[in-house]
Amino acid sequence: MANISKEEVKHVAHLARLAITDEEATKFAGQLQAITNFAEELNEIDTTNVPPTTHVLPMVNVLREDVSVPGLDRDKMMLNVKEQENGQVKVPSILE
Repeated sequence: MANISKEEVKHVAHLARLAITDEEATKFAGQLQAITNFAEELNEIDTTNVPPTTHVLPMVNVLREDVSVPGLDRDKMMLNVKEQENGQVKVPSILE
């Protein structure tokens, strides 16, 4: 098991330009030691028959299929148009 000393924590903190006290370095050394110990425990687990996963949640695509559907009937739509010209909807000009 790797042993992380208080001096190593202070050195890394110095490289990262972090100001930490001796008390904090001691605390972080203990925490980092616990993390590395846990990682080493995980490496001992037999994962031979475990399939690889890319995500922990069963994500699926929630989009619907892109299916074309018929649009509105032109004659029916033109019944609601205020003004029309040559089968086109006529709108007021926005440019002078």
